[in-house]
Amino acid sequence: MAGIAAMVLTGILGTAMGLNNTAAFMSSCVAFVAVSLWVDSRISLRRREAAQRGAREAALEAEQPKREGRGT
Repeated sequence: MAGIAAMVLTGILGTAMGLNNTAAFMSSCVAFVAVSLWVDSRISLRRREAAQRGAREAALEAEQPKREGRGT
């Protein structure tokens, strides 16, 4: 969604700057790819951090001894 918005905005700005249709389209495509790659890297970073956080929590649970209390 962000890539498409960047593509539309770049197309409008390119046309307003006086670029011909081919140049405006090419710059729109470049903006789309750049924003799409940026969003993909952010998603990957969040997933990697979540996986590391989950691994740390699992390690902490494994370190703590399981205590069973006596029944009354």
